Amino acid sequence: MLDYSFFVYQICDDLEAETSALSTVVDSLYEEQWRAPTVAEGWDSHETILHLGSTDLLCRLAVTDPRTFAVMRERLANGVVSAHGLGGPEVQTMTGRQLWEWFLNGRMEMIEGLRNSDPKARIIWLGPDISARSLATSRLLETWTHSHDLADTFECDYPQTDRLRHIAHIGVVTREFSYLNRGLSPPIQPMRVELTSPSGEQWVWGSVDAADRVTSTAYEFCKVITRRVPVQESAVTTEGELAAEWMEIAQPWIEPPRISDKA
Repeated sequence: MLDYSFFVYQICDDLEAETSALSTVVDSLYEEQWRAPTVAEGWDSHETILHLGSTDLLCRLAVTDPRTFAVMRERLANGVVSAHGLGGPEVQTMTGRQLWEWFLNGRMEMIEGLRNSDPKARIIWLGPDISARSLATSRLLETWTHSHDLADTFECDYPQTDRLRHIAHIGVVTREFSYLNRGLSPPIQPMRVELTSPSGEQWVWGSVDAADRVTSTAYEFCKVITRRVPVQESAVTTEGELAAEWMEIAQPWIEPPRISDKA
């Protein structure tokens, strides 16, 4: 029998490690850099961390206080409050260093809430109901994506680790959603995905007999599915029309489909 709580704990541990990696990028920023544009068009560093922290707050409410989350979700849907206004007006005017401390405190509270949640329960979220495991993985994906935005902006080295497996898995299992997100009918033909991990391990999804396949390093694949680089500019290779089509539109989150967009 699968121990779902183990998987949630493992992802939470990896989420903490990804947060530590992000801290190495922002620790040395001075205030002007916090307000400078990043490689994600229209976003500065301050807004990037505010976005992560506000979404963490929503996640924590979803797993620890569903009633308050339901109210907040309705207010968001009706435009009463913006996602970046969830922490209150004082958060938006914080210095970069103050905002980072606010983010870290909220992140630890969110991770603790995920660890203490029922791993088999369905959690009401911004889209369809979701498991604690999937919700924790989505926070890891978003953290990795925005961490790279900041690292690329300030030309910092960012570690490539086997934590990418979680992100790659989301990319694979949301293949159907990538089509639905664009109002397209998902193909029923199988897909083979073969990735080489940073440690050299081979990660494989799908049947070996599939006519369509994607081959890549895990790092390049994750950059493509998070819309940080077009597949034509990546080292991802495809075989078959459906594989090429999927990599053109792959996107694992609910948002208008645009390249180089914010998660």
